Amino acid sequence: MSKLFKMVILGSPGSGKGTISSRIVRDFGLKHMSSGDILRSQVLKRTDVGQEAEKYMKAGKLVPDETMVKLISSELSALKTSNWLLDGFPRTRPQAEALDQHEKLDLVLSLEVPDEVIIERIKGRWTHLPSGRIYHTEFNPPRVPGKDDVTGEPLVQREDDKAESVRRRLEYYAANTGPLKKFYEEQGLLECFHGTMSNEIYPRVHKYLQTYIPAHGGPF
Repeated sequence: MSKLFKMVILGSPGSGKGTISSRIVRDFGLKHMSSGDILRSQVLKRTDVGQEAEKYMKAGKLVPDETMVKLISSELSALKTSNWLLDGFPRTRPQAEALDQHEKLDLVLSLEVPDEVIIERIKGRWTHLPSGRIYHTEFNPPRVPGKDDVTGEPLVQREDDKAESVRRRLEYYAANTGPLKKFYEEQGLLECFHGTMSNEIYPRVHKYLQTYIPAHGGPF
C-alpha cells in the first residue's frame, strides 16, 4: 500500500486559508479535516473522547490540548486510505508536539499575509443580521450604502470584524504560531507562502504540492 500524504495548513484569521484549503482539496483529492468539524463529529457520535470534550464545552471552557489531540488522532487514524489536509489544528507548539506522537506529517504549509492587508479586508465586512447576508464595502458593496439589498434594513459591523478586534486576534495568532512554526521548521516540514491575495498565492502552492503528489486539476 502506498504511503499516505499528510499535511497541515496554517494561516491567520482572514488569510484565505479556507479558500486555499478548498482549492487543494479540489485539485489534489485530499480529504479536508477541520478541527471544528472533528470536534462536532466526535461529540455527535458520543465517543468517549467526544463526551469528555463536551463536558468542557458545556461549561464554557476551552477543550484542553490533551483531549483535542485524542479527538484529532482518533479521527485521523480512521483515514487508512485517504491523503489528508488538517486545518485549524495544531494551534500551539505543545499541541504540535503531542500530535507528532500519533501522526507523522509530510508538509506544513503556512500562509503569510501582512496584518494590514487582513485588517483592511475584514473591516470592510458589514452584515444583515436577520438573514446572515454579508457585504463588503470594496468587494461586494450593497446597492445603497449601509442597507440590505433585499429588505432595506440597516447593516451592522460585527464586533469581530472591527479593526481593533481583528488586530487583537492577529496578535494572539502570531504569539502562538511563532513557536509552532519554529517546531515545524526544526523538523524540515515548514513551507511559507507570502502574498496578499489567494489568487496570487495559490498557483505557487499548487506548483509546490506537485513535488509531493500529482494534481488532478487547477490551479484556476
